[in-house]
This record gives sequence, C-alpha cells and structure tokens, in this order.
Amino acid sequence: MSDSPVLDLDQKVEEARTALDEHVRKTMEWHFNPDTGCPFWLDYASKLPFNPRNDVQNFDDLKKFPPFEDDWLRGGPVRRWVPKAFANEPIYVFETGGTTGTPKSRVAINDFRTDYEMFSETLPDEFFPPGSNWLMLGPSGPRRLRLAVEHLCQHRGGVCFCVDLDPRWVIKLIKKGQMDQLEAYKKHIVDQAITVLEAGHDVKCMFTTPKLLESLANALADRGSSIGEMGIQGIFSGGTEFTPQWTRFAMEELIEGVYMTPTYGNTLMGLACSRPVTAEDGYKISYYAPQPRATIEVVSFEDTNQCVDYGATGRVKLTTLTQELFVPGFLERDEGEREAPYEKYPWDGISGVRPYHELAQSTTVGVY
Repeated sequence: MSDSPVLDLDQKVEEARTALDEHVRKTMEWHFNPDTGCPFWLDYASKLPFNPRNDVQNFDDLKKFPPFEDDWLRGGPVRRWVPKAFANEPIYVFETGGTTGTPKSRVAINDFRTDYEMFSETLPDEFFPPGSNWLMLGPSGPRRLRLAVEHLCQHRGGVCFCVDLDPRWVIKLIKKGQMDQLEAYKKHIVDQAITVLEAGHDVKCMFTTPKLLESLANALADRGSSIGEMGIQGIFSGGTEFTPQWTRFAMEELIEGVYMTPTYGNTLMGLACSRPVTAEDGYKISYYAPQPRATIEVVSFEDTNQCVDYGATGRVKLTTLTQELFVPGFLERDEGEREAPYEKYPWDGISGVRPYHELAQSTTVGVY
C-alpha cells in the first residue's frame, strides 16, 4: 500500500494553479529578457506602463497586457517573432486556415513536436498500438497539422502516410457555390485514403476530420467494407463539427468497434484533449488545454477579463506560454460552455465549442 496521500480534486486544482503561476514567471523572464526574448516583445515592452519581468508574477497579472491583436500575426517580417535564444535554430513557419482573411503566421522550432508527444501520452496503446503505421487524412500545406501528426506517428514508432489536402481551395469552391466541384475534390481526397488502406501497409491508426471520416466510411460501405475492416483501431479527430449528436452517429453508424478521441486545437494553442466520451454522459465533449503551456478561459462577451460561471456560455480566450511563443489573452473565433476541472485535467475546460456568434456568418468552418 502506498504511503503517498491521494490528492483530492481541490488539492490538484491548487497545485496546478501554483505550477501555472510559476510557469508564467519563467515565461516573462524568457520573453522579456534582452538575451532570450523576441524582437516583437522586447520592442513592445518599451511601450508598456509596467515591467513584465517584475510586475507579472502570476496568471492573473497577465490581464495587465492589452488584448492580443491577431493582426500582429498577419504579415512580416516573421523573424520578429523568433526568440533570440533560437535565432540560429532551424525555423518553421505555420499558418492558420485563412478562413477569416489573411492567414496568421507563427514561428516554431519544437513546439509542434512537444505538443504531440504530450498528446501521445493520452492515447491508449490498446487502440493506438506502438509501432503502428498511421494515415493522416486532413489539411496539409502551410499548416502544422501534417508535420505534427507525422511526428506523433514517428514518436510512437510508426510510418505515416499523408494525403494532400488544400482546405483553401475547398473554401473557394464553397464561396463560389461550386458544390459539384467540391464533391469531386472530396472524392479525390477519399480515393487517396482508400488507396493507402488497400495497399497492405498495415495502417492501424488515423487522424482525420469529422466530415472526411464520414465520407471515408460511406465510400468504404459502397465497397462492402468499413473503417474497422480496413484495419483501423484508433482514430483521433478534431473540429467544430464534433457535436454530441455527430459523435453518437459516428460511434454507432460509422466506426462501430473503433476507438475515437476528439481534440480541439489550433496553430497557436496545440491540442486540448477531451474527457472520455460516453453514452451515459450524452456523448458530451469537454476539452482541456495543455496547461501550463496553454490555457483556455471561457470569458464574458461583455467583459473579456471575467470568466463566466461554470455551465454558462462565453467566448474562448487563449493564452500561449511556451519558450517559442507568448500570446496573452487571444480572443478566439469560438465560444462554448465553461467546464469545471476534473481529476486528470485539474483546471477549467470547455464544451459545446462552436463559432463565435458575432463572427459565424463571416467565417467558413467545417470545410474538410
């Protein structure tokens, strides 16, 4: 019998908050130190009425910063975001989807690897067997997702097969109302995936998006087969299409017997994992950010420095706190309901993620 006391949830929440505050202090020292910080934040600090290295001592102190403007990430020069400590490292640049205008760019060195290695620890080996090959059926190009999933596969000892998908072309087809071409392009993507699955590469794991998962399942059904019969044991997926209704449909109709874990993430945050999704809980999906490297707050629409009550609806406020990137108080294009901490993730979460209502009509989502 262990002599270590079992921490209750309140203790875990307190310890997680203490760790977050310590991480904030280290992040301030790193990004605002002239020897290690990036040109953008070093210049920005000279215009602030406070000294981040001295005056930001915990997470709440980050409210001293004005809201992060997403236009700061649009346009260049991109190296203004490279911390001096990493100036001689190979630099990646990843872009957001471009569904709200000019894509935002972020530099990266190893964050995408670190984020997905952390995510790997949450995957059950029973359904994502170490050494298994993967299929990456999702957006490619300037997004980090392709390289991140490929690294996840390699980290777990497998080989990753990738399908080439350009979501910006999909967005153009939708906006032009060219739905016949959209269907043809989707078929082209799914056909590539089926070619990989039928080629005898022993693919057991897959990343895909809800819409592509449904299209793949239907195409295989037309051939008298299924995703499980093709050898897939575990799927991780993500996107605003992940509703309880769709999740139930997928588990009962599309992937019966195949394990699936939803995720919520983006180029700035990394991956937020979900609590186990069960029929007993109405297939509710609750996401938890990879704290302390990133945090999610569900804040009031009127006062974005104030979290809403648990169960209430608010806008997603993201803070990124890695050595490669500091983003305080970024208001996402999503909204949802604030979820209470739970044992595995003793900090706030979010459920019901969907487009922010004031931007929904101008945002093209769920395109792939």
